[in-house]
Amino acid sequence: MTARVLDHPGFAPELLALSAVEVLGPAAADWAERLRARYPDASADGLARLASRRFVRSAGAGGAAAALAGFFAPAAELASVLWTHSNLVLHLAAAYGRDPAHPDRAVDLLVLTQVHPDPASARAALDAARAADDPVEGAWPRAAEAAWRLAAPLTAQAGGWVALRLAARLLPGAAVLAAALGDAAAADRLAARAVATYRPRQSQSNHSRGSSA
Repeated sequence: MTARVLDHPGFAPELLALSAVEVLGPAAADWAERLRARYPDASADGLARLASRRFVRSAGAGGAAAALAGFFAPAAELASVLWTHSNLVLHLAAAYGRDPAHPDRAVDLLVLTQVHPDPASARAALDAARAADDPVEGAWPRAAEAAWRLAAPLTAQAGGWVALRLAARLLPGAAVLAAALGDAAAADRLAARAVATYRPRQSQSNHSRGSSA
């Protein structure tokens, strides 16, 4: 997969989504099966809450660790975010009975992380990534495009890195705290989008009635 990304950097988000489903999907399926076997009365919403809490905490910890990476902090945070967000979406899919190793989860990843605006464009891009053969000529301009698309989960925070560096000089630990809180909040928003996507409509209706009661 690394070689494929280097040969076709413009398809980096799609290739990484396919790889995430292949590598992380089976573990997410095993997690859901183990919990259902251990707690047969557990609801899908209950499993989803467990997954959300786990990976929101993981996102915060990853953001804090990345903030300590100095000059490489943005790149370290991006790697942490991609890993955590992929795991979060795939575990939530498993919680609601979707196969986290199914190729359709790559579509979900690209849409829920806002790399693509809708499933149709995500599928078209995935098909193009799968069909890509020879290395692309003049790949580095496309690499810049890929980097921008990959960084979609961090774009809201990207402008804050300079401010964090300045604040860290005056307030030790400020950059670490801000990165932890920001990444945890981003994961929490992603979890809400994923739950809204995967939760059956009937369950959504029942949840709404229960909340209003």
